[in-house]
Amino acid sequence: MHEISPPELKRLLLGDDEIALLDVREEGAFSEAHLLFAACVPFSRIELLVGDLVPRNDTPVVVVGEGEDGDLDRRALERLRGLGYADVRVLAGGVAAWQAAGFELFSGVNVPSKAFGEFVEHTCETPRLTAPEVKRMLDEGRDVVIVDARPFEEYTRMNIPSATDMPGAELAFRIHDIAPDPETFVVVNCAGRTRSIIGAQSLINAGIGNPVAALKDGTMGWHLAGFELEHGSTRTAPAPSAGGMAKALAAAERVAERFAVRTEDAATVDQWRRTEGRTTYLLDVRSPEEYAEGHLPGYRNAPGGQLVQATDQFVAVRNAWLVLADDVGVRATMTASWLLQMGWPNVYVLEGGIGSGALVTGAWEPTVLGTRGVASVTTDELAARLDAVRVVDLGPSPAYERHHIPGAVWCVRSRLAAAFVDIPADVDVVLTSPDGTLAEIALEEARGLGGHRVEALQGGTERWLADGHETEAGLVRTVGPTDDVWYKPYQHRDSQEKFMREYLSWEVALVGQIERDGTTRFRTF
Repeated sequence: MHEISPPELKRLLLGDDEIALLDVREEGAFSEAHLLFAACVPFSRIELLVGDLVPRNDTPVVVVGEGEDGDLDRRALERLRGLGYADVRVLAGGVAAWQAAGFELFSGVNVPSKAFGEFVEHTCETPRLTAPEVKRMLDEGRDVVIVDARPFEEYTRMNIPSATDMPGAELAFRIHDIAPDPETFVVVNCAGRTRSIIGAQSLINAGIGNPVAALKDGTMGWHLAGFELEHGSTRTAPAPSAGGMAKALAAAERVAERFAVRTEDAATVDQWRRTEGRTTYLLDVRSPEEYAEGHLPGYRNAPGGQLVQATDQFVAVRNAWLVLADDVGVRATMTASWLLQMGWPNVYVLEGGIGSGALVTGAWEPTVLGTRGVASVTTDELAARLDAVRVVDLGPSPAYERHHIPGAVWCVRSRLAAAFVDIPADVDVVLTSPDGTLAEIALEEARGLGGHRVEALQGGTERWLADGHETEAGLVRTVGPTDDVWYKPYQHRDSQEKFMREYLSWEVALVGQIERDGTTRFRTF
């Protein structure tokens, strides 16, 4: 097995060549301790994730696992080679060896982005207000506007009273009509810290005339202060008026000049895509709704605020080239300015944006690699045979807990063999997953585990639900630990306040950790 030592990997991470660092453990295990710039690509879902994260199969890839205590890294290496990736190595000894070499390990998820947020607050001295200070302003009837920098699905779950949803990259685009009076105080919040800080500093960098501050610790800080949150709100910022658009364009021009944001035409970008040895990500930073209405072929939807907040979920190749597109250039420019400050050396705004070519419609669909078996069982057929078969659910454990097919067993795909141990050889097995894709991918592997007849459910569990069939709930009949997800502090069943406080303290401490790690290239302008 081709291996790379921790010191050699550290040298590559500090270099200028392309490299993809993939941690193939489940997200729960990944969140406990991982290398800073590792992207979480669980072996269980590798075919669903790696095609978009590492689009060129000649990119140098380093796989990280537990080391000597497990074989996930070896299995992932073999799987990646089977998918066509030619240059794959394994970190010798895994995360334990990295730590033993004296290098830093990080807990949590999306850590580079969150560490960057703390870096920004520390270096830019981004203004902030505590929850009691903002509550006092509201109670006193002060002229204050609160904007929530999270995606709508997060905002509507819980928000600060009176807050309007305005996801990160939208702030400099839409704020001008929401707070037209320069005396209006603008407060930016998120769930914790990162998007509050980046959002507030975005408005400051854009040069709006209003006083601006980040809400310290976001909705979690609001809750910990004993204040009520709203749930189910639907307030969203409208599209800019003509006057608002003029101000947004002027703001983008100022930001482009200050942060040296570069543009490039579509013909040149197309040439980059064909350049051997270069990874070029094409990213549309508008909202999912706008993207679905019309986007350029080949561009993945990556809403700007989330691209900065969770960069490792969209791009995994260090030193790759990033091309950003939107409609008029404001959101792409704001997003590019942050990626440049994060240390991405080659970030460009597409000249003319989505107006530079013919558009296609529809939501973004992830690239799925590998061979898929044929799902041959309908939901009605399974319902009729349910007492005589064993259903194995490969979906996320939270979804399984909410509802699953009666009698189903749950496991992550990397532990599929363990799920078959207690199934009698004469019992047929039906695999399912949320939309059925993962079940189809796992069919061939499952059929090699014994003498069982194995099939996949057409349309997966989502089709079972849509067709009105009976379901169960609860984390029952699980094979192995439910370590496939990292839970946000407010998603824990018990001791939410404890997890919130620990999380907020963890974010603040990231500044010291990245200094010790030494692999970041965060920049100040």
